[in-house]
Amino acid sequence: MNNLKKLINQDSALLAPGVYDALSALIAEQAGFNAVYLSGASIAYTALGRSDVGLTTATEVGQILGQIRQRISIPIIVDADTGFGNALNTQRTVKDFERLGANMIQIEDQDFPKRCGHLDGKRVIPVKEMMGKLKAALDARTSVNTLILARTDALAVEGFEAAIERAFAYVECGVDALFIEALKTPAQMQKACNLLSGTIPMLANMVEGGKTPIYSANDLGEMGFRIVIFPGGTVRSVAHNLSKYYSSLHLHQSTQMRKGEMLDFDQLNELIGTPDLMQLGKKYES
Repeated sequence: MNNLKKLINQDSALLAPGVYDALSALIAEQAGFNAVYLSGASIAYTALGRSDVGLTTATEVGQILGQIRQRISIPIIVDADTGFGNALNTQRTVKDFERLGANMIQIEDQDFPKRCGHLDGKRVIPVKEMMGKLKAALDARTSVNTLILARTDALAVEGFEAAIERAFAYVECGVDALFIEALKTPAQMQKACNLLSGTIPMLANMVEGGKTPIYSANDLGEMGFRIVIFPGGTVRSVAHNLSKYYSSLHLHQSTQMRKGEMLDFDQLNELIGTPDLMQLGKKYES
């Protein structure tokens, strides 16, 4: 397994696409990515058909994380929302997610129930409370190779300067990486990197249609970011294609019109490794 700590301390940015289940993670790994980001929002979208407003549970995220870890070998960055409660809940979340295969666990400073970082109406907990949760998370891990990512949503609530102050406070706790959510302008993005990127690896969150301008991972790396995620792009792409697929099937009563836009039976089985699985099964036949 790749060393995530080494990957996020290189000169270029690590691009981690969003995934939401074992199949999406497998396809991302096959595409050549060195890490994936298990998005809490994408789990809400796909598992519940609901918005990212704090409806998912630690148990649900953990179950999907475990399924993904059984299927891929590259590092997994896991969105753990608010830690799913207070400092003690956060400790349990970190212990469970580490055991299930997380390589980096993201904890944010929103109040519960949280909501998507690019939705309006967010609330944040006091700085000292968040620092306690981060220290609890750091104490809970059994390996220093399990990294803790601190996220602040304070920019939308308290302003840019307050978000920077929180960021420095979280760095003092000893976290491994930092995420300032919903930076609004290129100037804010560059200033945040100028102030912090020499201290700790910074994450940039690219949300199509969100509050932060979209840049390539290469451009963000030049700004100073060391982790770049496109957490919901996967679901947005799948939803777009499924809408077209179902509309076509309903209209034409057949999939023939879209044959060239899907894998056939054998191609899908090849992608998920069915021939190798069948060969393995023969090993245990009497």
